[in-house]
Amino acid sequence: MMGRDFFITGTDTGVGKTWATVALMHYFKAQDRVVAGMKPVAAGCEWLDGRLKNEDALLLQRHASIALEYEEVNPYAFEAPVSPHLANDGNPVRIDRLMQDFKSLKNKADVVLVEGAGGWFAPLSQEADIADLAKALQIPVIMVVAIRLGCINHARLTFQSIQSAKVDCAGWLAMCVDPDMQKQEENIETIKNKISVPLLGVLPYMDGMDFALLAESIIKGKLI
Repeated sequence: MMGRDFFITGTDTGVGKTWATVALMHYFKAQDRVVAGMKPVAAGCEWLDGRLKNEDALLLQRHASIALEYEEVNPYAFEAPVSPHLANDGNPVRIDRLMQDFKSLKNKADVVLVEGAGGWFAPLSQEADIADLAKALQIPVIMVVAIRLGCINHARLTFQSIQSAKVDCAGWLAMCVDPDMQKQEENIETIKNKISVPLLGVLPYMDGMDFALLAESIIKGKLI
């Protein structure tokens, strides 16, 4: 069974993109798809087994349908916890290399979920940002919106930027990150009414990781 690939972006850094990506991996695996996750660029990595590795990328590696080398999941791993264009240590991110890495991964899976770094305009190098990578890969975008104070503005601005880039947006996921947020449902409904692509699911707040539960929160039939 063939699938589609998606680029996962967020309204900011720390909005829950990785949890959303792994939830989507479980969603597609439940449909008997062979699924792989990719985090092309990661900063704030730690030395493990003789090389720099990123906690989020390791999650994507563990939850794939197939065994993958770490480098296949995370080609660019930087130690400093700063923007990738400042952390590259003389190894600047190249979009053309990432396109080849994506194609290699695509040969192994029905569905490849590519998680961006930071928000839509987070810089990857002096020349390119996340938006440039998404445009180069030519796959639909799923926008992760952290449901917290300011989310309506952030969601609308990010969606407007995706539209301006003429990239297909498959929909958005509401990631509930603030258990004490007032009018949470009303905020989600407002975004739903202001954005012209479907709400794909509302992922509930949780203290620990339960990706099967999060996957159940993704609306079936919205993603082909």
